[in-house]
Amino acid sequence: MARIVLHIEGMTCGHCLNAVRQALAVAPGVKVESVRIGRAEVDYDERVTSPAEVAAAVADAGYRATPKAD
Repeated sequence: MARIVLHIEGMTCGHCLNAVRQALAVAPGVKVESVRIGRAEVDYDERVTSPAEVAAAVADAGYRATPKAD
């Protein structure tokens, strides 16, 4: 497993936190460590997914995510 930190734009409330957490929780190969407004830390299986795909899962929930290596 590898770890990335996602910097997330557009999160402002508890609903946003839940939406991002849920989007990451169902993404294949992703284990959510923490989600805060503007930031998420996740572990991901490099054999299953990539940082770009993890960020795309967040984008599908309506937020812009930029992955940074931990």
